[in-house]
Amino acid sequence: MFDWLQVIADFLTYTALGFLPESKLGSAINFFIFDTVKILILLIIIIYAITFIRSYFPPEKTKKILSHTKGNQVVGHVLAALLGIVTPFCSCSAVPLFIGFVEAGIPLGVTFSFLIAAPMVNEIAVGLLYGLFGWKIMLIYILSGEIIAMIGGMIIGRMKMEKFVEAYVYEMQNIPSMEIVEPRMKNRLYDAWIFTRDLIKRIWIYVLLGIAIGGFIHGWIPAGTLAQYAGKDNPFAVPIAVLIGIPLYSNAAGVIPLVGELTRTGVSMGTALSFMMAVTALSLPEAILLKQVLKPRLLVIFFGVVGMGIIFTGYLFNFLL
Repeated sequence: MFDWLQVIADFLTYTALGFLPESKLGSAINFFIFDTVKILILLIIIIYAITFIRSYFPPEKTKKILSHTKGNQVVGHVLAALLGIVTPFCSCSAVPLFIGFVEAGIPLGVTFSFLIAAPMVNEIAVGLLYGLFGWKIMLIYILSGEIIAMIGGMIIGRMKMEKFVEAYVYEMQNIPSMEIVEPRMKNRLYDAWIFTRDLIKRIWIYVLLGIAIGGFIHGWIPAGTLAQYAGKDNPFAVPIAVLIGIPLYSNAAGVIPLVGELTRTGVSMGTALSFMMAVTALSLPEAILLKQVLKPRLLVIFFGVVGMGIIFTGYLFNFLL
């Protein structure tokens, strides 16, 4: 699909700029040019398509759908995890989404199934993983994230942690919900483009930074170098990768180029993906915002459940691949 782009990258690097193909800097620059254009093309296509699809699942509609499952929490967990794939979620939306779900009377465990699935099974990551690694990697990523979300929500629900939610959240239950207004098709298409354009403007610097780091690894770290530290034979590689990823804050578009390069240098796929999931699903900004609605004990349990789920996913990938 991108053979034409490799020809252009080779021409710019080795002919126009005059770098030698065997030089480390030339290899890094070639990687940077190729991956920057490739990932930006994939991002525009993926973000636009996903944004159009999820225009049918605004937060108000998501709350309405989940509120119908209050009598059957198993169905609620499954549906919440599935809706987490296509509905918007970021650190800035964590608090209003949580308040809205509690306000709608959705059980706490079901709410957490959604909050775990939404950032963990990131729709941009799904598209990029398919484009860069193929459908098998993408499918295992989706299935593992959904299972973690459902089981994690069930565990939190069984623990009866309602008393560890800030009291003011429950006081908002009598506030009427907004009316759902369905936009026209042309408005959906236009809004999807505006959102895609604005999102690319916000994340392009993270994308370039991630690709630049990947380019450095590509040029200066030979294949197999990191295998002794983060290969399948190191049982501690996955939890260490998760612990390193949690304090960092980026998006899937910026991290996935690193996943490709880390695996090239010998890092096992499960370890590299667990690092990516920790960066995108667990972050300090998200913890700070969720602290506004969750008491410390529940916040620690939430991060612990998600963190253990990510570690499980890392080991699962390492075992299967």
